[in-house]
Amino acid sequence: MVFEILFWLSLAAVFYTFAGYPVLLRLLNALCKRSVRVGNEVDHLPTEWPALSVILVVWNEESRIGPRVRNLEACRYEGEREIIIVCDGCTDATVEKIGAIQSSVALKVVEKPEQEGKASGINAGVAKAQGEILIFADARQRFDVAALACLVKPMISDPRVAGVSGSLEIEKSEEGAGAGMDAYWRFEKWIRNEESKLDSVIGCTGAIYALRRDAFVEIPADTLIDDVVIPMQALVQGATIQFEPTAIAFDPQTLDPVNENRRKIRTLAGNYQMLFRYLSWLNPFCNRCAWQLISHKYMRLAGPLFLSSCLATSGWLSFQSPFYAALFGLQIACYVLGLLGIARKEAKWRAITIPGGFLFLQWQSLKSLFYYFAALREGRGGVWKVG
Repeated sequence: MVFEILFWLSLAAVFYTFAGYPVLLRLLNALCKRSVRVGNEVDHLPTEWPALSVILVVWNEESRIGPRVRNLEACRYEGEREIIIVCDGCTDATVEKIGAIQSSVALKVVEKPEQEGKASGINAGVAKAQGEILIFADARQRFDVAALACLVKPMISDPRVAGVSGSLEIEKSEEGAGAGMDAYWRFEKWIRNEESKLDSVIGCTGAIYALRRDAFVEIPADTLIDDVVIPMQALVQGATIQFEPTAIAFDPQTLDPVNENRRKIRTLAGNYQMLFRYLSWLNPFCNRCAWQLISHKYMRLAGPLFLSSCLATSGWLSFQSPFYAALFGLQIACYVLGLLGIARKEAKWRAITIPGGFLFLQWQSLKSLFYYFAALREGRGGVWKVG
């Protein structure tokens, strides 16, 4: 009886984490009949656009910094703007390359003699910013020409909106598990859009998001997921953070497992860091979006635990009931498909690429927990360098 209860509770947790929460968001939005206004639907364009400060924290980007600055210059925006480039202990010719750029946009360079990480770089860049609105970006991606205007328009049309996350379009992966992660990323953006319709998105896309300058709160230098912590700090102060699908950045790097390994562990370890560092955010009296935060971020961290519990309890019960034996066999089959999706990089069959991407993410979630506690033990606080 105890194992049966544990199995069904675990199965319910798995369903809610990976399907129930998105379904509930959609249902609530349908009942409330709410819709989010996208940037291109603002009825009246402003006569005066707010000044922008675009902040890039880079490390050894001599080959990409020139094209990235030209891309930001090419974005259509009627107001004043500046580009602040924080060189985080660069040891190549990045600074010299910036100095050689003939730019129509004001360029500021902040040189940090030692590599201290992206969070520290963001704090340094914001300290130099003169713009009313901060735009956070990375060196690798490229903005659509309308991206800046689309990020800003929701904040112009609604003073309650303190931040806007753009949409990252990632190069399609040709690998088995990578194709599954492509599907996961599309699903993730759908969830963000639904959260935005209901109230606020939980976190932003680090490669493209905007924040009002007066809503920025300096973050600890060892912060791993600045693109979640920074907007969450504004949200808990009463602001709204929106998702803007028309503000697009293009990423040439695919979601193949090799590319994703380090980044995903960093992100998931950052969720653990955020959980333990900002416990008050779990309190709905302190954070009106506590339910979304727990469902979107923290329930996923426990995904491997829920899945393991389902497998173990159904395995035990399979000796007592054909029904549980069938459920146990079904789970084994899904894991085999997932392993095939990871092993067969050339595979394009969704029946193995989707389970492969899902299984890879669960494995990364488990690894990130070990990484986080190892970092704490070593006194690193979970610091990851920019790179």
